[in-house]
Amino acid sequence: MDSPPDPAPEAEPSAPGDLLLLQDLVNTRDVKPNTDELPDVASLRAWLVERGLVSDGEAGELGAADLARVAAFREALRALLQANHGDPLDLAAAALVNAEAQRTSLRVQVDREGGARLQPGGRGLDRAIARMLGAIAAADVEGTWRRLKVCADSECAWAYYDVSRNASRAWCSMAVCGNRNKARRFRKRGGAAPASS
Repeated sequence: MDSPPDPAPEAEPSAPGDLLLLQDLVNTRDVKPNTDELPDVASLRAWLVERGLVSDGEAGELGAADLARVAAFREALRALLQANHGDPLDLAAAALVNAEAQRTSLRVQVDREGGARLQPGGRGLDRAIARMLGAIAAADVEGTWRRLKVCADSECAWAYYDVSRNASRAWCSMAVCGNRNKARRFRKRGGAAPASS
């Protein structure tokens, strides 16, 4: 009699709303193998259009300087997400994000029900980055910003959304990064078995 197959692993929860844009952007670069989903302008254009951040026409206006701008913004976000673990704030990363905020336009928009939300202004990449900055501000007010983190394993640094009760999760995956780091600490304390000769 055949045993039933192992259940498929549950998918990791994604960040809510526009925080998912930030999570997706940070995860376009995989740190350990150093692979990048945005290696060129064409890839950046496609990524922004697929997420509704720019129109096809606006995407056609993007160039190499825009690719460099997005890459720098992405790594600044990664550094900010490390601070969501309680690490010291990377002041250079905060300065870069603040400079982007100065460069973009956000305004308060009141809807028909009387609710207020941040509305990105401008066009093209400026509007796309403004939308992501608005997501940070809204999530901070909602109390969800601190739950968007990067894995505490510096060889991983994958962005994930922490749904643990007290928002204390440190690893993107306990089964992989968490266990790897527990094993490192165990070996460091001298718990490793002696090597055979």
